[in-house]
Amino acid sequence: MSIDNQIQVVLIDDDPHLRQALCQTLDLAGLKVLPLGEASGLTARLSRDWPGVVVSDIRMPGMDGLELLAELHGQDPDLPVLLITGHGDVPLAVQAMRAGAYDFLEKPFASDALLDSVRRALALRRLVLDNRSLRLALSDRQQLSTRLVGHSPQMLRLREQIGALAATKADVLILGETGAGKEVVARALHDLSSRRSGPFVAINAGALAESVVESELFGHEPGAFTGAQKRRIGKFEFANGGTLFLDEIESMSLDVQVKLLRLLQERVVERLGGNQLIPLDIRIIAATKEDLRQAADQGRFRADLYYRLNVAPLRIPPLRERGEDALMLFQHFADEASSRHGLPLHELQPGQRALLLRHSWPGNVRELQNAAERFALGLELALDNTQDNPAAGVLTSTPGGLSEQVEQFEKSLIAAELTRPHSSVRSLAEALGVPRKTLHDKLRKHGLNFADSANHSADDE
Repeated sequence: MSIDNQIQVVLIDDDPHLRQALCQTLDLAGLKVLPLGEASGLTARLSRDWPGVVVSDIRMPGMDGLELLAELHGQDPDLPVLLITGHGDVPLAVQAMRAGAYDFLEKPFASDALLDSVRRALALRRLVLDNRSLRLALSDRQQLSTRLVGHSPQMLRLREQIGALAATKADVLILGETGAGKEVVARALHDLSSRRSGPFVAINAGALAESVVESELFGHEPGAFTGAQKRRIGKFEFANGGTLFLDEIESMSLDVQVKLLRLLQERVVERLGGNQLIPLDIRIIAATKEDLRQAADQGRFRADLYYRLNVAPLRIPPLRERGEDALMLFQHFADEASSRHGLPLHELQPGQRALLLRHSWPGNVRELQNAAERFALGLELALDNTQDNPAAGVLTSTPGGLSEQVEQFEKSLIAAELTRPHSSVRSLAEALGVPRKTLHDKLRKHGLNFADSANHSADDE
């Protein structure tokens, strides 16, 4: 059994009379004490962030105070340990101080000396834990800003929500379009939680055949069905002590949804063909690209499961709503790809930035990452906002020459304007601020065609 965080002092002494007297002194001073007669097993009962201090005699049967000090500091070097010594143990106490003991008290000592040392040690412990918490929070924020790149208000809000939810035990429902980064968010929730040392198991429910989904998730016993020759541990059981990420939850059958609801409510799993209920310490993060409330209204998703999952929803904004985050993400992925392939870095030019900002990114971050990879490789990349608009833009990594950059910029601006509806070449020329003849020349030079412009009138070409 672990030590309660309300306990401020663990007092260890094999002399019951001295232990009782010291415990009474600490109790009268308003300190919560756990008295123990031996040191064995204490380390396993203390978490690394336990907010108290340990007071221990040096000479004890079994594990002595020096061995205890070494073991405790192996788990947390910052834990204050005060040692009590007899008159002949002073050399040992000096040795212990060199090994990291916070203080030592030589018998007999005044009650005030014990209280003063314990209070100073508790104050130091609070300071250490506060600093540790601040460092962890800073590290978490840095991790999130690296994983979830962007300065848009939507992304700032998402990172705040992830930081707040990660520290809780709540199951989470992630809502987002295809390619928006749902698994990235799920991994961040796991890595910033107290479960980070446990397994993170990701499974796409939409990719599982109906015939194997129950066995894959819940496991099975030998003979549970034809072909089940040996026991299989399911994904839920395999994720015990950690996090299970279940993507495309909307694709699960109603029968499987019933079992998932039971698991969420009771935190137990029963293998197919088995009778044993296996307790689970697990966090479920589900994800969907659909409106589950609408699916529930249509009878395609269980309403009770929807309400059970929808306690802590996280919405990932699509890339088209994130403004200039697209530019930051594109350059981030392009730089990563350039480094990975040993190629020179390419900076986005103004015309290319305009194309990226105009694009609707139906595939979200996944589409952008692939586009950035091609850009880093120097491959031509067509960005089409619609299937009927092949002139939406062409993006390539531009060479360093000024004239070539100007040509590319000009082509990008014209191609971007072609994505807008124009009734005639005249209206297109007016929008670009050039004469019609000049526009015809530039269209021909850059291999662009007014026929690619939406809603154009052939009578005025």
